[in-house]
Amino acid sequence: MIFAVLVAETIGNITIPLGITNVVLFPIVWALLIGAVISIIHRNMPGQRASSVQAQFTASALIQVAIAFFVVKLGFIIGESLPKIASAGWALVFQELGHFLGTMVFALPLALMLGIKREAVGATFSIGREFSVAIISERYGMNSAEGRGVLAEYVIGTVLGALFIAFLAGTMAGLGIFHPWSLAMGAGVGSGSMMSAAVAAITAQHPADAKEIAAFAAAANLLTTTVGTYFTLFLSLPIANWLYNKLEPILSPKRSVYGNTRGTSNEMNEALSSVSKAEHTPLWLMALTLIVSGSTALIGNWIATGTSPTVALPAMLIMGGIAICGYLIHHTLAFLKIPLVCWVSLLAILATAPFSPLAAYVSPLATKMALLPLVTPVLAFAGLSLAKDLPILKQLGWRIIVVSLVANAGTFIFGTIIAEIFH
Repeated sequence: MIFAVLVAETIGNITIPLGITNVVLFPIVWALLIGAVISIIHRNMPGQRASSVQAQFTASALIQVAIAFFVVKLGFIIGESLPKIASAGWALVFQELGHFLGTMVFALPLALMLGIKREAVGATFSIGREFSVAIISERYGMNSAEGRGVLAEYVIGTVLGALFIAFLAGTMAGLGIFHPWSLAMGAGVGSGSMMSAAVAAITAQHPADAKEIAAFAAAANLLTTTVGTYFTLFLSLPIANWLYNKLEPILSPKRSVYGNTRGTSNEMNEALSSVSKAEHTPLWLMALTLIVSGSTALIGNWIATGTSPTVALPAMLIMGGIAICGYLIHHTLAFLKIPLVCWVSLLAILATAPFSPLAAYVSPLATKMALLPLVTPVLAFAGLSLAKDLPILKQLGWRIIVVSLVANAGTFIFGTIIAEIFH
């Protein structure tokens, strides 16, 4: 992970002109790719397959721990920007509708035309993150067609989601059609890695609005994470079922071509285990991961911004302390079923909100640590976990991969459009 981050930050941003827009490839992309290469090489070394797979599952479980610094930094930005966020009003509220309807408007009809049956409901009612897997598991069971669909969306989103959404967000930002704040709200899709990749891409195109982009993306993502579970359960899933019943007789071929995953395989069952591992990460492992990823981010921040690690260290210590406190609250109040990211974000917001007595001390220190270097270790962990999912992608086939990417595109595009309308 450390090697991937340092090489990625050293490479820096590379801009590729594509006709009417530009695509910026930034350090998180390099970190993901380098981590993926390392995981694939290690997996294929003689006698290393078993230990490599275990290491990949560990890396997958630690993604949500490593992202804690990024979540805290976003919380700081939300706290400082509360008046601006409040001024967005209905734009921020209604973009949630875009996030959850956008997945199925494009992707569900496409899935049916490609011959995918009930798997289409699981794959398109949301972007298929952890809470979506939990909903489908409870409602239908993971051996159902819907279970296979949501698992496909989860795996594909984990492997390809961040890269895809970064490319899409960068392309749309380069077109100059949408306000950066609208793009930022569209980026709050409920996935930390996807949101961070989209924020990096949008910021690269609009560097002057970097703080506002991060603030609105974080606020939208927090809203999606908290309200989104209920929105998905009571609105998106019923609508997906209704659309399926209406469109399936019209669009779907008589015979399903999606038969590769009948009888969920051991590899797909193993993939499920990585969904819940982060929720049960021991405190000592979380602390160790924070130390390693935080130290790496300090060096990455030094390379990217020129800020000495000793200058940025107080900010990292504060962020690490907030992350640990959030974890302890989450563990103590587990019966409330509130996601860990919500507790961490809330504590960070309270530390820098205009009414907070801590703001005068925390905010100046927080500026020493840039936002994007905090994302690079997260994507490095994602890359290191990738090789275990390649057999699953082969088993799922190209059709469900296309549907998954279209669902991810739909949630970002619709969220952005609705935010633009109400902005």
